Amino acid sequence: MDGNNERRRRTTRTRRPPRDVRDLGLDRHHSARIYDYYLGGKTNFPPDREVAEKLLAAFPGFRNAARANRAFMHRAARYLARIGVHQFLDIGTGIPTSPNLHEVVQSLVPQARVVYADNDPIVLTHARALLTGSAEGRTAYVEADITDPDSILESAQVRETLDFDRPIALCLVGLMHYITDERDPYGIVRHLVEALPPESYLVLSQCTPDFAPEEWEEAMVVYKQDGGSAQVRSREEIARFFDGLELIEPGIEVPHRWHPDQDTDQLVHLRSDDPGDTTDTLVSMWAGVALKH
Repeated sequence: MDGNNERRRRTTRTRRPPRDVRDLGLDRHHSARIYDYYLGGKTNFPPDREVAEKLLAAFPGFRNAARANRAFMHRAARYLARIGVHQFLDIGTGIPTSPNLHEVVQSLVPQARVVYADNDPIVLTHARALLTGSAEGRTAYVEADITDPDSILESAQVRETLDFDRPIALCLVGLMHYITDERDPYGIVRHLVEALPPESYLVLSQCTPDFAPEEWEEAMVVYKQDGGSAQVRSREEIARFFDGLELIEPGIEVPHRWHPDQDTDQLVHLRSDDPGDTTDTLVSMWAGVALKH
């Protein structure tokens, strides 16, 4: 009798559901995983790839834009690290893809501090790649959404990693086109910037219809039909994100022309029929870096 009871107790224990089962949303597309697909990554799934290919059919430049945007992030990070900005808050991190932001800046400034934030739960499962930085520096990750900026600013990860008495670079790279006007994108960015100390910087890029309006109109229809939420903006609309800040030369520019280096120059073409090239139309983004006084 006692042996049967013990077997029943063991069976009951093994049938308990695991405590930390999370819905990673693998049955529906997510912008971070679509971006990973365009960069040639492996952390994407059939719903992501299906939507990504539909978008490419509407606008063939999405891969070009993803590559140019990531290269802009690397160049902007190096530029800021070299002029003395050693703290970075990167919101909309996406799937880790080496070299990540902390690898770029800590290669120049080993003591640099970087906090990443993203709202895709699968990014958290890969966060180890974002937390392995230099011995002298610090990296942290917070799972949060930019539409609730205080959840980022007041998080323990941010407050324990970043010193708000020293300049911080706020990186919103390839993110704000996912925040439509009804979600108050300008108010969100203003709230984040206001929390930064003087001599901090805003690094921002987003997609624009300025170079190919008809293709972008079709792409937005495709994305929304599949349940996505996005809004592309003109150069003038994107400039509003920098209100009250001092833009660094060359101001608001297509990302591949913002402080290009030799590697970037080799990829850039003014006009081309090759979809693998980097042209203003295929990239269709505006980018800028601005100083808060």
